[in-house]
Amino acid sequence: MSDGYEWLEVESLDLEAQGVAHRKGGDGAGKVVFIEGALPGETVQVNVSRKKNQWEQGQMSALRRESSQRVRPGCPHFGLHAGACGGCKMQHLHPAAQVAVKQRVLEDNLWHLGKVRPEQILRPIEGPAWGYRYRARLSVRFVPKKGTVLVGFHERKSRYVADMSVCPVLPQRVSAMLPALRALIGAMEQRDRLPQIELAAGDEITALVLRHLEPLCDSDAVKLRAFGAEHEVQWWLQPKGPETVHLLDDTGPELAYALPEFGVTMPFKPTDFTQVNPHINRVLVGRALRLLQAQPDERVIDWFCGLGNFTLPIARSARQVLGVEGSEVLVARACENAKRNGLLGSTSFEARNLFEISATDLVAAGSAQRWLVDPPREGAFALAKALADLHAEPSAGWQAPQRIVYVSCNPSTLARDAGLLVHQAGYRCVSAGVVNMFPHTAHVESMAVFDFDGHPPSKAAAEPVPGDSDA
Repeated sequence: MSDGYEWLEVESLDLEAQGVAHRKGGDGAGKVVFIEGALPGETVQVNVSRKKNQWEQGQMSALRRESSQRVRPGCPHFGLHAGACGGCKMQHLHPAAQVAVKQRVLEDNLWHLGKVRPEQILRPIEGPAWGYRYRARLSVRFVPKKGTVLVGFHERKSRYVADMSVCPVLPQRVSAMLPALRALIGAMEQRDRLPQIELAAGDEITALVLRHLEPLCDSDAVKLRAFGAEHEVQWWLQPKGPETVHLLDDTGPELAYALPEFGVTMPFKPTDFTQVNPHINRVLVGRALRLLQAQPDERVIDWFCGLGNFTLPIARSARQVLGVEGSEVLVARACENAKRNGLLGSTSFEARNLFEISATDLVAAGSAQRWLVDPPREGAFALAKALADLHAEPSAGWQAPQRIVYVSCNPSTLARDAGLLVHQAGYRCVSAGVVNMFPHTAHVESMAVFDFDGHPPSKAAAEPVPGDSDA
């Protein structure tokens, strides 16, 4: 459906990096239009593909006034054309403008969902815009009709694998080996039974995890070894679930990353959760700890601690750190990492379901002067709710943390939890800012700091909080 009769003024970007405009005339006056490929400040026409009563969605078909922030994409596979890769959504927007958009998204979410305004906006954490993605899950597809193998991300809005020869967001050495990787899979006997390759790069080692649906034959294993030797790649095999991942050969160099500022080295398995962007992670940990301000006589709790990415650096300055994580496997790995770095004496770890934690559980965990919270996309609702419950009905001997540093990968769940902390748990949001962990994507990571001042629940606490099961 074409709407070439009307030029639209693009006002903003949404979380999917679509331009947002409003109809001005006709029967649809005031209707919201989401436009792929359009940027704020541009005047465009749109080919509409979906129409609803309150909104329309389509693709930019003509551009009359171009944004000063529009740039040439750095990847030939990016765009709106047929077969375009769907891994990035913002390559046509200047990286600095991408950060500004994400900052606005964070502030809008905090206010509209949580009724929270930070007292201070933190300077964004930024890093390299290209070659940053040290973790990636690449789909593999053998196409018999074309006699070729595809290795890469899915096409835009499709389950098909994009025909990629390069990927500039991957480390350059990995991007450069994509054609050779395709040739390798194409030469293997089981090429139609190899659905996925997962990249996990450390500081020194590039690991590739090959998912295979049947046991590998000897000739295919030989080909993998030859490729690994030529391209300096460490092969891991995954016959079934993540717990089955193992080295192709029994021995090999250790996969690890370092946090030099804190004298910490973090060994990890390729299927363990680690941050996608190691450059940003180093800056993120440093800022989080400076904001946390842990003192030598204080106890700290690191909720959703994972491998100990924050726990071990905190242990360099605090008296004692408790790391809590939902996965027993990760807890065991965190203990190993603490031992490796000589920090067993100042750390302890527990496995606990943090999505069902209660006020009673918080009391049992004991008081801590400071918290570090780094949840998955679901956020830390149960944790914030437990704090609110204890603020409403205090437990003798237990004290709320004086400061909470919350690292978020989802602005909407951060906003929800911030609303609980500020309006029901006695906290102030003293600062917040974005972390550009995923340049060229619409993914928004952020950090917020909350200080306890013990104020009573606000009037906003009477309003339903998004995500509250009682709402």
